[in-house]
Amino acid sequence: MPETERKSQLRKRRQAAHRGARRVLARPGFLASLRDRLALLDGAGELYDLDEPADQYGNGVVTALEERVATLLGTEAAAFFPTGTMAQQVALRCWAGRTGSPVVALHGLSHPEVHEGGAFSQVSGLCPVRLTSAPRQPTAEEVRDFEEPFGTLMLELPLRDAGYLLPTWEELTEVVGAARERDAVVHFDGARLWESTAHFGRPLDEIAGLADSVYVSFYKSLDGFGGAALAGPRTLVEEARTWRHRYGGMVYQQFPTALSALAGLERELPRLPDYVTHARVVADALREGFAAAGVAWSRVHPEVPHTHEFQVWLPYDADLVAEAAVRQGEETGVLLFARPWNSPGPGLAMTEVSVGAEGLEWSAEDVRAAVAGFVGRLAVTDTGAR
Repeated sequence: MPETERKSQLRKRRQAAHRGARRVLARPGFLASLRDRLALLDGAGELYDLDEPADQYGNGVVTALEERVATLLGTEAAAFFPTGTMAQQVALRCWAGRTGSPVVALHGLSHPEVHEGGAFSQVSGLCPVRLTSAPRQPTAEEVRDFEEPFGTLMLELPLRDAGYLLPTWEELTEVVGAARERDAVVHFDGARLWESTAHFGRPLDEIAGLADSVYVSFYKSLDGFGGAALAGPRTLVEEARTWRHRYGGMVYQQFPTALSALAGLERELPRLPDYVTHARVVADALREGFAAAGVAWSRVHPEVPHTHEFQVWLPYDADLVAEAAVRQGEETGVLLFARPWNSPGPGLAMTEVSVGAEGLEWSAEDVRAAVAGFVGRLAVTDTGAR
């Protein structure tokens, strides 16, 4: 069977297993049916007056959402964008005009560098330079001693591709301070900033207050239909609205997405600290379960999760591990690992784990038992492959 077809079939099986599972650690909205997604708007009348006219080009409920975000982040204003990719390009383009420099210093594993097809340089005329590509956050020394000038420092908080990593509060303030020493502005790629409060021990407005501008997503942690916001000084946000129109982001009506974002802010945002706390319980139980099952080596990264998401590494071929994970869901209705497995190197497999509302129902013993069942199937799969 061709490799692409085999992976496609495995993906379909994994998604079917996830939809049919009676126990999972999280149920992301993008895997739900249209009926279930529309149910997210049940009770929307408690969030916004549904007798008001629908929005047109960013007024009405969209304006209400923008005001809510600005209040939460402690900024003068916020603007709704259909995508985070557009929001960040616009923000950094605006800063480039103000600083006189198109150079943006960022991490080599940041989202624009890995997942956006060179959009900064190809679309917006920006010049990204990499402070580091090491699987950690940049240091103040790297910012301070970087060999060429830059106008903007962009920090992804948390850094997803390195394991949803956050710096300590002291490290973050030092990095921001180092950028200020170089007369650079600071922009936070805060797609998942919402869940950082537990790690930093600070409220959202204090965290966002370190930066000159912040982008946040409405679907990555809040389970909304989509969309993003750019928050910062009012003059910057007003300029960003002009560029949003030029980039094709002046959408006629966005009320379903805006209502889903308001629902996420009302219902999911207050629960995120609980998800983070329980993710640490799950991480410990995974580590204990693999050790008890006799797996020669395993790693949960970071050892103490910084958010409600983290990585799991195992010393097996990724295809074998992926098959065992899907089979466990199909055969038992318990899907421990619901995301794809990647191969970061020969004989290594890595996946991401997310703990949501459903994960709160799992005790440490539940996790350890699921690990035992998974490892048992992994051994059978390994034998069958041979």
